[in-house]
Amino acid sequence: MTSSTEQSGKIILGDDIRTLTDIAVRAARAAQGLSDMGIGSGDVVALLLRNDFALFEATFAVNSLGALVVPINWHASRDEIDYTLRDCDAKVVIAHADLYHKLSDGSLTDIELLVVNTPSEIKQAFNISGDKAKAPEQVKIWDDWLVSFPPRLEPPQPSGGSMIYTSGTTGRPKGVKRPPLKEQQLQKAIKMACAMYGFHPETHMTTVVTGPMYHSGPNGHAMLSARFGATIILQSRFDETELLHLIEKYKVSHMHMVPTMFVRLLKLSNHEQQKHELSSLIWVAHGAAPCPPQVKEKMIKWWGPVINEYYGSTETGGITVQSSNRALEKPGSVGQAITGIEIKILDEDGLQLNTGQVGNIYIRNDFYGDFDYHGRTQDRKDIGQDGFVWIGDIGYLDEDGFLYLCDRRSDIINSGGINIYTAEIEAAILEMPGITDCAVFGIPDDDLGEVVCTHLTLDQSKVILPGDITHFIKMRLGRMKAPSSIVITNNLPRQESGKIFKKKLRDPYWEGKTQKI
Repeated sequence: MTSSTEQSGKIILGDDIRTLTDIAVRAARAAQGLSDMGIGSGDVVALLLRNDFALFEATFAVNSLGALVVPINWHASRDEIDYTLRDCDAKVVIAHADLYHKLSDGSLTDIELLVVNTPSEIKQAFNISGDKAKAPEQVKIWDDWLVSFPPRLEPPQPSGGSMIYTSGTTGRPKGVKRPPLKEQQLQKAIKMACAMYGFHPETHMTTVVTGPMYHSGPNGHAMLSARFGATIILQSRFDETELLHLIEKYKVSHMHMVPTMFVRLLKLSNHEQQKHELSSLIWVAHGAAPCPPQVKEKMIKWWGPVINEYYGSTETGGITVQSSNRALEKPGSVGQAITGIEIKILDEDGLQLNTGQVGNIYIRNDFYGDFDYHGRTQDRKDIGQDGFVWIGDIGYLDEDGFLYLCDRRSDIINSGGINIYTAEIEAAILEMPGITDCAVFGIPDDDLGEVVCTHLTLDQSKVILPGDITHFIKMRLGRMKAPSSIVITNNLPRQESGKIFKKKLRDPYWEGKTQKI
């Protein structure tokens, strides 16, 4: 980690405050320890860590050796974590003590283990008992282990940074791997990130990291914040009331959020919303999942024109940015391409479509080198065309070059030969008063092949009948797009990134039947 403003930066977790200089020294010690373990250029170290100082220390240490870090989704099952460890060829895994039980004995056969004692703030946030937060006997404890080494003095080696695994909504997750960036590429990549996050390196920033850093958005936001010497407050787990308190207490200027956080904030009482001073906010970036226009409009009305959407992916990086003012002018759009990004819409035959026509969204990024899927080069080739890449999204461009997302290709419902876009129906359902969350997907039908199904949650103070929802959508979008099946539930399975686990909802309906991937 290098930054001209590094001396002024610090990371805060509860009552514990550490300067970025202290973090850098500890990272240099860890780098020497990892080097002695045999970690070098191109090797992989996996991180099964919540938002903690150790995640920064480990990332800086590993990258300085020219090696890659793989942040693992700690919500995943033991089998999923075992798969990731084996697939990424990890030589070392660094895990919080309370997550140690998620590591199978088989996956650790040829992998070195370092355990981080779980901090009290994280224990409290996740209601973890004291015994579960202690490291098992006869393992290397991160804090004790790293201080036994002198700081590594060798210059940092070029590194590909983090190898983030995609969410894997269809099949197993894939590791997105990049070669080390050359200096010119690095500066372009930083410029792209600054456009997404609203960063200005010459000014001091204060941010709250409220999403888990195993996800590429919060991870990239946090690591770039550290690079620029920001004050970084770690929120162990998203809590809407606590977040407002942190913004006011620390005069937070920048944040990275997801739409589901907005929804939870908007559920707070008017008194709770208005009693906090939020005028320090300059740029609140949000991405990872579509944001219903009415949710964004309410947030802009409350927080002011500081809400800025970006569209991107682990594979491509940032693609578009949309300011608050543009969002109000172009509701539903995710913005225009960042300078250096090209977008084109192609049909299934690879022919370019005209303005307003819906098709596959292809992206070319001139900011940094190409990526590969670790161990799956053919999968990477399958999504490329003439230097452009398709990550599975469907949408269109308007006459001003603003991009609109319609759906993921895997989520499109084909009902009687007609393509139905689930995102359009979800946005319409969320406009109905009293509905707080919803997921739309296709379920099997003997006549039409697929029909529309929705699972949704309601405001407890409202009484809404399934027939009301069907009628509402028929009036808005027509009979074909009205749900044939409606399930009202207490909650929907969401990733911390904000994306709904539709696969978990959809799979039971398709058990024993032929379903598209």
